Amino acid sequence: MYADDHLPPHFHVRMNDGREALIVIADLQILRGNIARRELAEVVMWAQTNRSILTKKWKELNP
Repeated sequence: MYADDHLPPHFHVRMNDGREALIVIADLQILRGNIARRELAEVVMWAQTNRSILTKKWKELNP
């Protein structure tokens, strides 16, 4: 997550090989990126469990 980032509220995922995806916090859909959904399965499961933390952090960084 970055401060002063654009809407909608989202977080960034970066793979070791440099690929990146932006995931919308509200519905956990891929906003942009070139990582296959199946490769993001573990990240999405984590985000589902921690959505309130992600939302809170977004609000802190992007008032």
